[in-house]
Amino acid sequence: MTTTQQPIRGWRGVPFSSVRIDDEFWRPRLEVLKNVTIDVCLRKCEETNRIRNFALAGGLAEGDFEGMYYNDSDVYKVLEGAAYALRTERDPELEAEIDRIAELIAAAQEPDGYLSTYFTLIAPDLKWTDMEKHEMYNGGHLIEAAVAYYQATGKRRLLDVACRMADHYDAVFGPGKRHWAEGHEEIELALVKLFGATGEERYWKLALWLLEERGHGHGVGAIWDKPEWGPAYCQDDVPVRDIREVKGHAVRAMYLYTAMADVVLASGDPAYLAALDRVWAHTVERNLYVTGGIGPSVHNEGFTHDYDLPNESAYCETCAAIAMAFWNHRMNLLHGDGKYADLVERELFNGALSGISLSGDRFFYVNPLASKGEHHRVEWFHTSCCPTNLARFLPAIGQYLYASTEDGLAVNQYANGEADVELGDGAGTVRIAQSTAYPWDGRIVITVTPEPGAADEFAIRLRVPGWCRGYRASAQGERVDGAEALTAKGYLVLKRHWAAGDTIELTLDMPVEVVRARPEAEANRGRIALQRGPVVYCVEQAGNAGLRYDDFALGAHEPFAVQHRAELLGGVTVLRGRTADGEPCELIPYYAWDNREAGFMQVWIREAEDGRLYRF
Repeated sequence: MTTTQQPIRGWRGVPFSSVRIDDEFWRPRLEVLKNVTIDVCLRKCEETNRIRNFALAGGLAEGDFEGMYYNDSDVYKVLEGAAYALRTERDPELEAEIDRIAELIAAAQEPDGYLSTYFTLIAPDLKWTDMEKHEMYNGGHLIEAAVAYYQATGKRRLLDVACRMADHYDAVFGPGKRHWAEGHEEIELALVKLFGATGEERYWKLALWLLEERGHGHGVGAIWDKPEWGPAYCQDDVPVRDIREVKGHAVRAMYLYTAMADVVLASGDPAYLAALDRVWAHTVERNLYVTGGIGPSVHNEGFTHDYDLPNESAYCETCAAIAMAFWNHRMNLLHGDGKYADLVERELFNGALSGISLSGDRFFYVNPLASKGEHHRVEWFHTSCCPTNLARFLPAIGQYLYASTEDGLAVNQYANGEADVELGDGAGTVRIAQSTAYPWDGRIVITVTPEPGAADEFAIRLRVPGWCRGYRASAQGERVDGAEALTAKGYLVLKRHWAAGDTIELTLDMPVEVVRARPEAEANRGRIALQRGPVVYCVEQAGNAGLRYDDFALGAHEPFAVQHRAELLGGVTVLRGRTADGEPCELIPYYAWDNREAGFMQVWIREAEDGRLYRF
């Protein structure tokens, strides 16, 4: 990976541990995640013998391996989520349980560093013969869990296991050694994370080598032998720098692009940027649902052809929405462009959040945009990647709120709370406090407090979301000229001398927006969706007893009343209006559907024939 271009010096992310979220929207969800979801996932991993498989592989118990060859990864993802929860608030009981499981994992590791309970117990002679069998995918999730637990507790037990495993990979694979194109990406981004924790450059260089292996005919295994899938299913059809279109399995693709961005950020080498920009445009402009969902097909859990965006049969795996947030977060750091943070926001409030119930113990794997009433959250899945991915994604959402820029800081997401942001070039730390009822209200008050010794002149960038058509801003009570301050990359830039206690007020207009799909998306011709602020809405049968599935229409010119109902669905703002036939109609946020009695749901609703576009 070489280039004659200038090296990339991207923005730096602010770790979630430096961010304290304390608002009425996210705080209850984070509490439920810590107190319910992590416990549920640990218990299910115990009940399904995912954890016991490590004891068997380590010779600490007798019995037979149970489950799928990728089941180790579910344990690792829960441990990662638990580590994030512990980093926010230490819990001796939870920590002791993680320590117990870490010892089982250490026992299961083979003397050369290899670690996969399926192959240790079932097929030791078949190691490294089928690139689809998730050997490095499992290892990648172990690395992420180990780094998270080390950062949370300072304990190296799991990190040492991960390093020995990564050293094994590095001894077996690489230039002049064996070829490898992992069927399910994940190891690549994890190795970059391991480099960040240890400072060992050979880890990110191994990630780069693994990326460069793709698209050169090295792939071997079940996926590659299936004519209807083939190399494109796992993004092995072209070299990664030549990628132009999103293809194949949605989660694998997003993890690949995330890793490519990570390598650019780690190396400063922009060689992958053109490919990332091309595939981002292709994904977002032609293959993205209004909810942020991606991957319409159950057949390949991924992509088919451009503008194939069915509603009732939409697959939109929860893991894919989470991975979309991972990728767009990195793209924001690379480019300093708010459009990527816009997509992170779309996933946070819609595509990813819909995957978990308000009670924290039931989940969606698939997230359709319409249902006749048969689609419901369940407690667990045979392949249960989505619940465990939610368990690690949600506790760390604080990392998406801020970034340290070349001349100050950026506010990427809005949530009540505070953060300590380190400015670049050793300029010190600034405390940022947000006061807001976002996403239900667009008013955000920010208090700026440079800590003693910090620079007092720097820029604060405030993202103006792409959905926002009007806004007002002031600093210390003085109006900010938005036309002068708004950059082409979607940020209001306020550069000045800041004193402790200085305030910024930003008000984002939040009318009800009528959304129409592009005409190429056949499934949505003659239909509209409604969005207010970052939240996409749907009609659910509960609360709409007079309506039948797809047997009603809305007029784009009909106004909807905006009403916040603190007692409903954990506290939501609903939209209330009437159908074209005069029936009362109530829309709720898409993320909140299927938390009441069973019934139909629709995001895209037939438009009444008199369909002019209005904003209210």
